[in-house]
Amino acid sequence: MKKFQLGEFEEIVLLTVGVLYDEAYGVAIKEEIEKRLQRKVSVGALQSALRRMEKKGYLDSRQGEPNAKRGGKPKRFFKITAHGKRALEHSKDVRLQLWDAIPEVALDLKFV
Repeated sequence: MKKFQLGEFEEIVLLTVGVLYDEAYGVAIKEEIEKRLQRKVSVGALQSALRRMEKKGYLDSRQGEPNAKRGGKPKRFFKITAHGKRALEHSKDVRLQLWDAIPEVALDLKFV
């Protein structure tokens, strides 16, 4: 189902938004991905992915309250939509089907 296809980074971002739930805003998402995956995330790539997934209907966003600490600028919080949940379920199902299709002998390997 092409309409639910997610790229790897989109899937990671969407999953991280779910993990953070009510605290899913740009910096928190970036830090959570970097902590969990030991992988650097550029702010530009993250913002681009968030906007793209919001446009696809996988995410909704809302502005928080203005914050003096941020120069009066409010945070933008993200949450997964029903469409986003379906995209994640589709991605998970496809991966599990692929894992289940691998013959045991193909993974009967030993580390040297």
